[in-house]
Amino acid sequence: MRKTCRLQVGSTMENILQNQIIIVGGGAAGFFAAIAAAEAGASVLLLEKTARFLDKVRISGGGRCNVTHACFESREFATRYPRGERALLAPFQKFSATDTIAWFAARGVKLKTESDGRMFPTTDSSQTIIDCLVAAAEKAGVKVRLNCGVESIVKNAEGKFEIIFAPHPGPLPNRSSWGEGENLSAGRVGEKVFADKLLLATGGCRAAAAGQLAVTLGHTIEPPVPSLFTFQIESPWLRSLAGVSLERAEVSVPTAKLSERGPLLVTHWGLSGPAILKMSAWGARVLHGLDYKFPLLVNWLPNFSAEKIAAEFLVRRETVGAKLVVNVPLAPLTSRLWEQLVLAAGIPPDTRWSKFARAQAHALVQQLTRSEFSVTGKSLNKDEFVTCGGVKLSEVNFKTMESKICPGLYFAGELLDIDGVTGGFNFQAAWTTGFIAGNAMAA
Repeated sequence: MRKTCRLQVGSTMENILQNQIIIVGGGAAGFFAAIAAAEAGASVLLLEKTARFLDKVRISGGGRCNVTHACFESREFATRYPRGERALLAPFQKFSATDTIAWFAARGVKLKTESDGRMFPTTDSSQTIIDCLVAAAEKAGVKVRLNCGVESIVKNAEGKFEIIFAPHPGPLPNRSSWGEGENLSAGRVGEKVFADKLLLATGGCRAAAAGQLAVTLGHTIEPPVPSLFTFQIESPWLRSLAGVSLERAEVSVPTAKLSERGPLLVTHWGLSGPAILKMSAWGARVLHGLDYKFPLLVNWLPNFSAEKIAAEFLVRRETVGAKLVVNVPLAPLTSRLWEQLVLAAGIPPDTRWSKFARAQAHALVQQLTRSEFSVTGKSLNKDEFVTCGGVKLSEVNFKTMESKICPGLYFAGELLDIDGVTGGFNFQAAWTTGFIAGNAMAA
């Protein structure tokens, strides 16, 4: 049976004015920070601009939630972040993937590890993670207000943060999803609340408003550009293979000096899979500079040298000479992919191995090891995409996640100029920075 949320929602103005800590943003980082601070004894109010929180947790990993990654050496874990590797070294010493696993286990949620290192709840449902976080926040006494966007924040002469609410974006949440008798309310336009300490966890600043609050408090935003996206390719023969995947391929963009190996997936719009997503993360800025239009090379057989492939062709001339080239794929390529690669190399479909000419062999070797495609654009990974860019890391103390510019202001999660490759790394950064910020604010 699905657990209903019974957090303290719709708090009175009298209660709100007594909050020591206000957290803006009800995503993974904001929620985790709220729990950490409240468990440490602080009074915490969590503001979420939409009708529900933890949306990204809900949809991540195809609805399963890729909580973290099975990599248990902090320095190695940090190498998975194109932006933020050095900054996260010390934080991962305080709260690592091991700590994440233990945190959820202590609250009744077991995680499992898949063959590629990704970790999910054993239920394969993101609702398990949401229910766990909601229950922990409720138990710790976190107060929540939904449909409560922030119009502006200033720090007054007494050193308190004055937070003014913006118009809420839509209807109030469905009461039935929050339990009977809950008093759900939105922030009233122009309403002002105060906090001794403030955490901004508004997510990736792809929308200007997400980073603007930090800017008004003196911070610099590194320009946001997309990360973790797939490549659009107009090749008809490639698109005809939608759904075909390889466990290992090599993709490269010579003009940008980018190269990645890993699983590759052919889609209806081009290419995806971990190899492409990792490349898009490491090359986020340079590919943005190319306007997402560039030549892409694919090596479908990265474990084979050109010489080894050519030698295999000679063996086939002798052993299966009567068979058609298109009908005898080279493992681990699928029959469908092999056939299209043979045809793309200009080899007639009725060619037999016994008549396989040297020039044809050379053309096929090139196609297998250096297929060239023209990337014409990007496709964001539905609502799961990540932003490269955010609050400049040199302006934040990563021992506490407190601003070096505005005392009492803290940051966590994707609002920072931190982003990881696919595989649970972005959630781990959220848990880690949220945990550290929450405890530091409560100290």
